[in-house]
Amino acid sequence: MAQKQKKMEPRGATELQMEMLERHVPKEILDQVQICTSIPGKVPIDPNKLNLLWQKNSWDQPNLQEFFRNKERHKEYDWYVFNSHWNYEKFRYFFDIPTDRSIVIKNGIEHFPKRKIYQKGDPIHLVHHCTPWRGLNVLLRAMQEIKDPNIILDVYSSSKLYGTEFSDKHDEEFLPLYEQAKNLPNVNYIGYKPNEFIKEMMPKYEMFVYPCIFEETSCVSALEALSAGIHVITNNFGALYETCAEWPVYINYSTNYEQMAVDMACAIKTAANYLHQESVQEHLDEQQKYFKKFYNWKKKGQEWTSFLKGALDDKKQ
Repeated sequence: MAQKQKKMEPRGATELQMEMLERHVPKEILDQVQICTSIPGKVPIDPNKLNLLWQKNSWDQPNLQEFFRNKERHKEYDWYVFNSHWNYEKFRYFFDIPTDRSIVIKNGIEHFPKRKIYQKGDPIHLVHHCTPWRGLNVLLRAMQEIKDPNIILDVYSSSKLYGTEFSDKHDEEFLPLYEQAKNLPNVNYIGYKPNEFIKEMMPKYEMFVYPCIFEETSCVSALEALSAGIHVITNNFGALYETCAEWPVYINYSTNYEQMAVDMACAIKTAANYLHQESVQEHLDEQQKYFKKFYNWKKKGQEWTSFLKGALDDKKQ
């Protein structure tokens, strides 16, 4: 008799950031706080605790509209924590959220591996580890424009990081994309791997490539690549330009996906020709230092701890 497959719980960016929060903020503080992530009501309000909504979803998600369009319901949470200024501004503009009870604390990273120095003529390994609806179709079209056999893309895209229940419902619609990836000569479709595996593999790669078509409110995948000191090529959609700052090469977002694919292919081919230059390698060294300084979870833990102490003190008054 075949064994029943073990159900996999969601372990996307939201769950990973919560795990890190629990490691870096004292338990005696977190025990006084009820944190609901993204979807109001997912975790019930606790009248004996400080109630936070840690908002990571974009303002336009259907499951947010009923709550946020009713201003009376904004009183249900003591504080709203946003993962980017871009995301905060959208909720302020569209829903008139209580600005005096809102704060931005950006996502963080724990892994800063030793960076590999690229040498001219070496193979150029690209990585893409975003969910399939966020731009995999555009990226695979771009790879069809790249004829250099030295440029190889590894794709870890899958909906399984959102758990078995979600994957069983939605993954089938992306099977044609996965098949396309498997059949392209310069693409290796790997599929789902745990986050720990991907972070350990990150130094193997020279570039993270992401032609985003789904508005990012932060983008932990980009943070993982930037903090590993690898070259990032993405676009300026959603909060990506805030998260990534001046470090990547940006192409313009466009609803013309064919044009965006051509632009992405051009950016990859151009980068392949300059990646070995000393100035570029120095840029990547400084990039890694920047993200280690501003996005490491030791710093984020201090930000959260300071905020929560103050919010708890205010609630007791």
